[in-house]
Amino acid sequence: MKKQNTERATGYNPGHPWYYLRGGCVQTPRQIIETVKERKYQGYRIGDFQKVSSKPEPQRSENLRKIRNEIYEEFRGDLSRYRELACALRRYRNEFGMNTQTLGCQDIHSNISLKYNHLFNDLAHLLRLDELLSYQLDLFNDWQDPLPG
Repeated sequence: MKKQNTERATGYNPGHPWYYLRGGCVQTPRQIIETVKERKYQGYRIGDFQKVSSKPEPQRSENLRKIRNEIYEEFRGDLSRYRELACALRRYRNEFGMNTQTLGCQDIHSNISLKYNHLFNDLAHLLRLDELLSYQLDLFNDWQDPLPG
């Protein structure tokens, strides 16, 4: 997938309000997940996942699936809101133009950057949980994470 130059052009990443203030493109979920993978980001809950993952089977897999389902529901809500904000940003830009730096950072810029960060974390968490759920622990041996850090 070809990366857009808007991060370089704006001087900010999509998690910062000024990225949108300076005309940065709204990222698609596919672009967000590619960035998560490129940065090897695992999310802020990695410690929670490793704690649950150290439990014996079948509690380990059951708890990881439960957490994954909860995060997936959060992701769906965040994605829906992100799409609403992307439409609102487009309307804002149509009304005020792309060069809105003279108006300063508005709520729409802060809102969409915050929701981008939520999606970024949601996707990082889902990727890590999928990795942890891709294997089952041996029922008789000590646990060792085959996918460290």
